[in-house]
Formats: sequence, structure tokens, C-alpha cells
Amino acid sequence: MKTPPFRADHVGSLLRTTAVKDNRQKWKNGQLPADELRAIEDAAIADTVKKLESTGMRSITDGEFRRDYFHLDFLKELEGVSVTGGIEANPNAKVAEDGFTPPKLSVTGKLNHVHDIQVADFTFLKSVVSQTPKVSIPSPTMVHFRGGRKSIDINSYPDMDEFFHDLAAAYRQEIDHLYKAGLRYLQLDDTNLAYLCDPKMRAAAVERGEDPNELPKTYAALINSVIDGRPDDLTVGIHLCRGNYRSTWFAEGGYEPVAEILFNAINVDAYFLEYDDERSGDFAPLRFVPANKMVVLGIVSSKKRELESMDELAKRIDEAARYMPLDNLCVSPQCGFSSTHHGNDLTHDDQWRKMELVVNTAINVWGTP
Repeated sequence: MKTPPFRADHVGSLLRTTAVKDNRQKWKNGQLPADELRAIEDAAIADTVKKLESTGMRSITDGEFRRDYFHLDFLKELEGVSVTGGIEANPNAKVAEDGFTPPKLSVTGKLNHVHDIQVADFTFLKSVVSQTPKVSIPSPTMVHFRGGRKSIDINSYPDMDEFFHDLAAAYRQEIDHLYKAGLRYLQLDDTNLAYLCDPKMRAAAVERGEDPNELPKTYAALINSVIDGRPDDLTVGIHLCRGNYRSTWFAEGGYEPVAEILFNAINVDAYFLEYDDERSGDFAPLRFVPANKMVVLGIVSSKKRELESMDELAKRIDEAARYMPLDNLCVSPQCGFSSTHHGNDLTHDDQWRKMELVVNTAINVWGTP
């Protein structure tokens, strides 16, 4: 495939190198200037890009090495956004030993895009790749779901339509600047549409005064207002995640509750779907995918060290192809390897073996990565 998504793809984040982790902590402690940290990150990203390309991957990210969290580092740069406490996880979730749950985001003022957030990082990435550079940013739904109406300042936004308008406008500006810098492959990382598959999360939404049956429609309209009218050569994918922190998770449930709206009302080109274990349900919801869209099956776990069997992966892809054309499918890890700077419970060698497995599985199934 000449255009993304590629038969073998990946979500975005990679395990940080020791140099990045240690020196980022020194920077936080005030022991290292920001420009020195950036130079260290530059070197680590350039080296990691070479390793990623050597696996056969054609979709190349910077591993999100410059972020502490896949979403917060981006969202807190929007004027009007503040970070607050954690959400309540599914009671059956594998809770992290440190008790961590994903933070909520509050809107404490008017939303505005006051400066570029990812452009400089993308520009560096573009300078060191030989394949297609990809940027992953948090979905705009992240600013709403975890707190709902109660987390949005009533004085700034008495009218929720104005809130969604300003949020979309801020995102459009960032994406426009990324496109002008040369970006042609964008991914939106969205936990909330997957969280709306979880009965516990749906009940929590009701407690916040939200209708879990209407929220997918609201979010589809929000995402479309961000990406509709984009240039024809800008591919946009969306990744759905049920939580990924130090190999833990926070939600469960198959895609059926959101599938029809997810696949038909959101105008993205591709869907990166978690399918690494039973928490994601079966492949039946893929029957709703229209003929002009791609699905990237996240069937290789980025949470576990054990390497999957290529034969089993091929069987799972064949199973998914019962519900949509094989030619519209791709394969990837189910999530990033380091959605937060801590990283999942794998080694770097485990990570690269998983990436090679994804590429080799694509070659085995489709004859090309």
C-alpha cells in the first residue's frame, strides 16, 4: 500500500530510552536547561526512527518521546484547559499499583489555540525519516467526556454549542499548521468512544448528566467539525483505547454500543481498534464498516511481553474478514508501548520483536507490508 494506513502500522508511543527518561526528570527538577533536554530527545528520536524503519514499518512517529502523557502534554497547551483529578475506573480493571487513574480535564476559561503545539516536533521528525511521518494527537472529545458539563466553566460557556465550536476551531488551527509543515498522516487518540462501550463508564456518564446513547453522536459531530474540509491528501485515522498505563487498563466492553455511529458518522479514513483480548469483544461490529474505510486490527498486545503466534494472528485476521473485506484490513499493536512516560511492562527488545511480528504478519497475510 502506497498511502496510509499501511498493512503493518502502529499506534504511536514507544518505550522511552534511558537517556530521555533520566534527563527529562533532571529537567523537571530544574537541573537541566530545556534546550539541552531537547537536544538529547532529538538524538534519541533520530536513533529510534532508524530502528523503527529497520523493522519494515512505513508509518513512523517520534515515539512521543517529548511527552509525559499521550494527551495531557497537548491539551494543557490549549488556552482555557486545566488538569484535575482522576476518573473512576471499571471495578474489574487491573488497577495500577500506585493507584493511578486517568486525569480529568477542566475548562476554566475560553478555549483558544494560542501557539503551535506539535509543529516543531513534527518538523524535526520529518527531517530524520525516510518513510511516512505520522503525528498522533488526543481526540478533541478528551476535553469533554471525563468531566462533562460540570467540568466546563459555566461563565465561559453557558452555551455548550459555543464550547464545541471553540474547541473545534482550536484543533483546526493546529492541524492546518501541521499540514502546512508537511504532515500528511494524522491520528486522533480517543479513549472516550471505547469507554462508552463499558457499562460502568456509561453509568458514570449518566451520573454526570450525560446521555451515553447521545454522546457518540455529539462526538461524531465534534470530530467532523475538526476534520471535514481537510485536504484530500491528508489521511486521518482514529485510535480507540480502553486505557493503557504501565500495562494496566480502565475499561472493557465490545464495540457494539457505538459501532454504527463510529463507523458511519465519523468521517475519518481509518480506525485503529483494540482487539488484543476479550475486553474488546468479537469482530461482529465490523459489519458496520463502509467500503471506503480501513480498519487496523490491534491484535498484537503492547501490554504483555509474550510474543503472539503469527498463525494465530492470521486466523484472527481471517475471522475479522468474515465481516468486512480483507483488503480493507491492516494489523498493528493494540495501543502504544508507552502512552505515559513510565512505559508498559516490556523491554525494548520485546517492543522491537512485536513490531517485527506486525510487519511479518502483514507480509504473511497480504504479501506486502
